[in-house]
Amino acid sequence: MSGLSSFVRQSTVLASAALLTLSLSGCAPEVGSEKWCKQMDDKPKGDWTANEAADYTKHCVF
Repeated sequence: MSGLSSFVRQSTVLASAALLTLSLSGCAPEVGSEKWCKQMDDKPKGDWTANEAADYTKHCVF
């Protein structure tokens, strides 16, 4: 029985991790959207990643 309970615990942990990942990704606005551009305007420029800076220039400036 300990093998089954171990499997159930592992499955529960994996399912919880997947649910957490999906719920967090659903909160972020789509890159290039008006909401995303506004969010980037509010974020300190020193905290931007190189990809964020490139995406901001591509979608929000031009």
